[in-house]
Amino acid sequence: MEKKKNVIIIGAGPAGLTMAYELLKEKGNEKYNVKILEESQDIGGISKTVKYNGNRMDIGGHRFFSKDDRVMNFWSELMPVQGKNSFDDEKLGREKPLVEGGPDPEKEDNVMLIRHRVSRIYYLKKFFDYPISMKPETFKNMGFGRTVKAGFSYLKSIFVKKPETSLENFYINRFGKVLYSMFFEKYTEKLWGRHPSEISADWGAQRVKGISITAVIKDMFHKAFGSKNKENTETSLIEEFWYPKYGPGHLWETLANKVSEQGAVIKKGYCVKKLNFKDGKIVSVECEVDGKVETIEGDIFVSSMPMNDLVAGFSGIDVPDNIKDIAKNLPFRDFITVGLLVDKLNLENKTDINTLGNIVPDCWIYVQEPQVKMCRIQIFNNWSPYLVQDAEHKVWIGLEYTCDEGDKYWNMTDEEFINFAIDELVSMNIISKDQIEDSHRERIKKAYPAYFDSYKDIDKLIDYINQIDNLYCIGRNGQHRYNNMDHSMVTAIEAAKNIREGIRTRDNIWNVNTDKEYHEVKSDK
Repeated sequence: MEKKKNVIIIGAGPAGLTMAYELLKEKGNEKYNVKILEESQDIGGISKTVKYNGNRMDIGGHRFFSKDDRVMNFWSELMPVQGKNSFDDEKLGREKPLVEGGPDPEKEDNVMLIRHRVSRIYYLKKFFDYPISMKPETFKNMGFGRTVKAGFSYLKSIFVKKPETSLENFYINRFGKVLYSMFFEKYTEKLWGRHPSEISADWGAQRVKGISITAVIKDMFHKAFGSKNKENTETSLIEEFWYPKYGPGHLWETLANKVSEQGAVIKKGYCVKKLNFKDGKIVSVECEVDGKVETIEGDIFVSSMPMNDLVAGFSGIDVPDNIKDIAKNLPFRDFITVGLLVDKLNLENKTDINTLGNIVPDCWIYVQEPQVKMCRIQIFNNWSPYLVQDAEHKVWIGLEYTCDEGDKYWNMTDEEFINFAIDELVSMNIISKDQIEDSHRERIKKAYPAYFDSYKDIDKLIDYINQIDNLYCIGRNGQHRYNNMDHSMVTAIEAAKNIREGIRTRDNIWNVNTDKEYHEVKSDK
């Protein structure tokens, strides 16, 4: 019998856990011993759910939707989708369940809810649909003068295309300069700390994909004629998505338990510092654990750790100086979120969507107001009422910020930053100070891989890493690519297939989410 190969997976986020599951899912596994090394004490990476005083925070908001059926099937097998009338259906005014025969979330915990997606832009103290819609209300809020200018600007963008050498040109080509200036320029600069003219258009190709005025109009026609489906709908235009009852972290914790039952060993608090090479291959990793160093040997290594930390940890191999420089200077944006428990919001629900407590129906509110640093507001009640201890009488919100580790915002004390965030919210008249009951702050390092500085040379780094025969890079930070959860999972699915079948190329792994049409690599490629 062939000796089992020791597979070392760095990171217990969506990519790392999916990788373990894919390698161990066959009954009677006789091929792999799997160890997952997780730096923190949490499961799920940035997709974890933070528990605080009976309430739960989703770090950044995670919609469970994919155009890849492998991922949708994976999720639904792990957590069945709701079916019977429930707290959700009855309280939110649904006459009948959206899925027949599924579990009742009032009675069971491992359940996916079906959620209605509402995300709007808050600008000029008014709501605009996100993505921008062609509704009369949009033009009313913009005003006649802005609407006319935006219309002529968009017409110009149809006939005069700019070279897509930057994110700025990418947006202008799809929306025209006026709408770009209103809804993208300042927000993007706030999000990344750089002007869109300094950011690669690759970010737009991966995150905004096919969204444009034309795509919005097409979506309106598909909806009007009843032909809208998963295949012809851009990801940013979906109207419903799945969501775990207790947040995304609950699903990844469920998967972690499953892979542990399959035989995987998950080690928390293991920070990988070195990857030791011999004869051009990695033979072991050195981890910092409780102030001590522990060496773990392996045959195959799968990394979802940031690429700059990965290359900085290479030991026993001569890494070319240009490769070191590219890896070292790959940029990230760090993330801070503040949870606030309030009696109510000052925002009125003027939509026709019924909500628990009649609060505004938004999952996210994109904050375009240029005078504040805040990027988005999450309303956790609308992701799942089960995230909130008293969802019928309280509103639990998340205030999202980006910054750079070590800057003045990162270094503020919890009290200082929470007060700063509250003042911004009050200045927009979204809450009053006397409505606040509780608060909590979370900081996340390297939450967003960024597309400037040495990113322009990342292909050289990828080519170098691909020469290492027993190393596979997967996930958001593992590929320095702003992937959604499903894309991160697909990189793991493809990498596992290559390991199982002895496929030497890495192209199928790196090609996930690289084109402008929400690309997935099918299993037969």
